[in-house]
Amino acid sequence: MVTRQAPEADVAPAVDSIGGTEDPGRVGVGDALVALSKAALHGRNALKAGVGLIPESVRIGLGRSSVAEAKGDRRFADPTWTDNPGYRRLKQVYLAWSAAVDSVVEGADVDWRTRDRARFAAGILTSSVAPTNTLPGNPAALKRVIETGGGSLVAGARHFVDDLLHNGGMPRQVDASGFKVGENMAVTPGAVVYRDEVCEVLQYQPTTPKVRTRPVVMIPPPINKYYFMDIGPGRSFIEHALAKGIPFFVVSWRNPRKEHAAWSLDTYAEAALGAIDVAREVSGSDDVIALGLCAGGIITATVLSHLAARGDGRVHAVSFGVTLLDWDVPAMVGAFQSKGLLSIARRKSRSAGVLDARSLGTVFTWMRPNELVWNYWVNNYLLGKDPPAFDILAWNDDKTNLPGRLHGQFLDIFAGNLMVKPGAMTVLGTPVDLSAVKIDNYVTGGLSDHLTPWDGCYRATQLLSGHSTFVLSPTGHIQTQVSPPGNPKSHYFVGGEPGPDPHQWRAAAERRSGTWWDHWADWVIARSGDEKPAPAKLGSRRHPVLGPAPGTYVLEPA
Repeated sequence: MVTRQAPEADVAPAVDSIGGTEDPGRVGVGDALVALSKAALHGRNALKAGVGLIPESVRIGLGRSSVAEAKGDRRFADPTWTDNPGYRRLKQVYLAWSAAVDSVVEGADVDWRTRDRARFAAGILTSSVAPTNTLPGNPAALKRVIETGGGSLVAGARHFVDDLLHNGGMPRQVDASGFKVGENMAVTPGAVVYRDEVCEVLQYQPTTPKVRTRPVVMIPPPINKYYFMDIGPGRSFIEHALAKGIPFFVVSWRNPRKEHAAWSLDTYAEAALGAIDVAREVSGSDDVIALGLCAGGIITATVLSHLAARGDGRVHAVSFGVTLLDWDVPAMVGAFQSKGLLSIARRKSRSAGVLDARSLGTVFTWMRPNELVWNYWVNNYLLGKDPPAFDILAWNDDKTNLPGRLHGQFLDIFAGNLMVKPGAMTVLGTPVDLSAVKIDNYVTGGLSDHLTPWDGCYRATQLLSGHSTFVLSPTGHIQTQVSPPGNPKSHYFVGGEPGPDPHQWRAAAERRSGTWWDHWADWVIARSGDEKPAPAKLGSRRHPVLGPAPGTYVLEPA
């Protein structure tokens, strides 16, 4: 069993699904193809690209072309693509054509949302026709057929039939059989100290003789299970925080069913407030430090706005992980920001009661087709290999549903960018106004994050009124959060007080070696009060231990 971290491209698709459709292959791609057509027709881009492709094709035929794959493109790693003249020309024709399609999209004078939808369609188009997706066009697969005496073809056919019957026709991304929640994932010692219909609250066992007075309460996204931050020993953010003497509580959301269709932002915000109160009572602290992750950061922000409106100081400081509060930024999710798709997503939410996570995951899988579809197509079917065994991929496959009402509200936020407009929405009876939140905040973003772009995450520092600290990781959506110590290549960027321009901040930022986890821990410790002896037992008289971590809700299947 392999537990090293998977490449970022392999783990992103199901994270923080704000918009989703029942049939992304039929609706999402169709909508994106319309955008691609608009881009192609605008300014005669297609004609220009076609004319430019002719001389390059001539150079390829004569063996004089310098067209080469991008660094890191693993599709053409086999030396045959370089050594064999026929395969080399096939590769170059494909790459030149793909570049021409991309130039059509990038050269179009259209708004960024239309361009993103066109990019989405172009990515599916160019990745799908790659020669490496076929047996004759994949020399590595042909070699494996010979090496295995045809066994790879038999294994590939078996994988294909199994995925067709049990995985919605998509190539399986992970062999999760060796990973068990509570056995080798989510194993940091702790206890459930509160449970209601919506969530459980977990308190973790201190690992230091003394702890800080003020605890951290982590609010994860409602579309994913919390344990990506407790993925395994040595790679657990929670374990790392405990080693620093930081008391740690976590909200573990229940996996909603159809009967929970009416759960809304109010439901989740009220549950988050309840978890904060549980942590306050158990720890004996008047206030806490909140940690909102991904879409959980949206819930956290609405809670903070509500508390600010009421003059309530239950949260002393807050940190946000890869959270978009301002949706008016170019992002790949903009490919789904159209009236047709949003209307279909709303209808599905209303009719089904919940939006199942597999539908959401499929949408985001097609955002990165080379890495998240065809990579596994080749591995599983053409090479006849088993899918990889990665802990993060196993977590990503452990999906949850989203209540219909909450999904509809997320769509409203997404379509109208409501979080940045004071009073445009109401949560817990108070208008949401992020500028009223004046507590210290710590914000992280990922430089290669295609779901929540870092400069969009950065916008939180401008929307909130408290003193801001921004930290930039060079990684993608999940790797930004799961960044354990020990990797000699790990680094992050920190800078001064964030100003209006994120790129100006980045230009002046300092690169530091190691993991931002340590930087975050220092930030928390500076705001978490004095040290005191670690409690001898978990829970309290009012909130006794109900069972061991990771609890029961995290074990509920989708």
